[in-house]
Amino acid sequence: MSSSLQPRLDPGVLKTAGRGQTHTAVLEAGPGDIMWISWWLWPLVALCTGDQFRDEAERIMQGTPVIDGHNDLPWQLLTMFNNQLQQEKANLTSLAQTHTNIPKLKAGFVGGQFWSAYTPCDTQNKDAVRRILEQIDVIHRMCQMYPETFVCVTNSTGIRQAFREGRVASLVGVEGGHSIDSSLGVLRALYHLGMRYLTLTHSCNTPWADNWLVDTGKDKAQSKGLSDFGQSVVKEMNRLGVIIDLAHASVATMKAALRLSKAPVVFSHSSAYSLCRHQRNVPDDVLQLVNQTGSLVMVNFYNKYVSCQEEATLSQVADHLDHIKKVAGAGAVGFGGDFDGVSRVPSGLEDVSKYPDLVAELLRRQWTEVEVRGALADNLLRVFEAVEQVSDHTRTPEEEPIPLDKLEDSCRTKYGYSEAPSFHHRPGALLASLTTILLGLSLL
Repeated sequence: MSSSLQPRLDPGVLKTAGRGQTHTAVLEAGPGDIMWISWWLWPLVALCTGDQFRDEAERIMQGTPVIDGHNDLPWQLLTMFNNQLQQEKANLTSLAQTHTNIPKLKAGFVGGQFWSAYTPCDTQNKDAVRRILEQIDVIHRMCQMYPETFVCVTNSTGIRQAFREGRVASLVGVEGGHSIDSSLGVLRALYHLGMRYLTLTHSCNTPWADNWLVDTGKDKAQSKGLSDFGQSVVKEMNRLGVIIDLAHASVATMKAALRLSKAPVVFSHSSAYSLCRHQRNVPDDVLQLVNQTGSLVMVNFYNKYVSCQEEATLSQVADHLDHIKKVAGAGAVGFGGDFDGVSRVPSGLEDVSKYPDLVAELLRRQWTEVEVRGALADNLLRVFEAVEQVSDHTRTPEEEPIPLDKLEDSCRTKYGYSEAPSFHHRPGALLASLTTILLGLSLL
């Protein structure tokens, strides 16, 4: 490096204090000394600047805490403790071996959380509804056991009130449309139990919507996006005021729902396909629809969706946020960490306490305070309020059931369908039945 590029240091005065005395030493700096000083001076300047961005991040987050779109702590409570929250090791103030506990949430300035009520795809056509009811129950019990930390809410007003109280607004997000067992009645019942978003698919097709594995060729398209019944599900979610979540959906399902929904939608935990070509991520043409519909992509922190490799960094997560902001606009960006639902997270984002470091990185990249507050909470609140405005409980509910031939019947009764047994036979059918019975008796 040319000496002309070195910072200029004039002779300085170093003061050291000891036992009430001040000693002054005059430093004469030559060219060699200047280069040596620069080696430690620039890292020190960078450190101070970093602290400045971190301090600014904390200042912003004190007024606008993060609302995260997806956290799988309830699933961990099932797999680790079978949802027995009173076990000593299940104490959320000291819970170890998870990305999430109460001290970490507080350190991360988490003010709102969509807790994932999740049941795996192998429960489809079996006990999915029972399992999802249990996971919604455990979310409610978290709020009951730790009322000083969590408050279960069901609307945007409740989130804002929780912010003022310094508690974590806790919302139910049901992950996977198989959880409603292709029933509009179950959809409505889950809404009344607090569900405020439904992920249309997980990593399996439902009888009415296609999942992301269709785009890999591993699953076959069944609905070409949304079937007629799938469209009824979307319409009923609009009527109820349930946010449509397109994480895990196929591209065809994404586009169909974005075009059909009267309200903005979310991707609760997805990243940008252009930066990591994984089919769980959102391609640019869909991001353009996100922009046109005022929708929201909440960036996932899972390494394989961030870098398409086993390892990833906080900076790469910020790259996804930058890209979505560039293509879909600053109003389309949010955080959907997927903590406790994935096995590997980026260095620098090891758990939920690290959100301020990500915000500091955005500030370092010259995001404005308004843009940062949008990504933290304001964008989600805008979408939620729009969903609430579109909802209309006075409108007639969707009622037509899914066709019976679209359902697997291995463990399923058929009451209500024409093939179902019924005590209300037509007279002709009843006469035929009695004739058969009498004929059988005469042969005895």
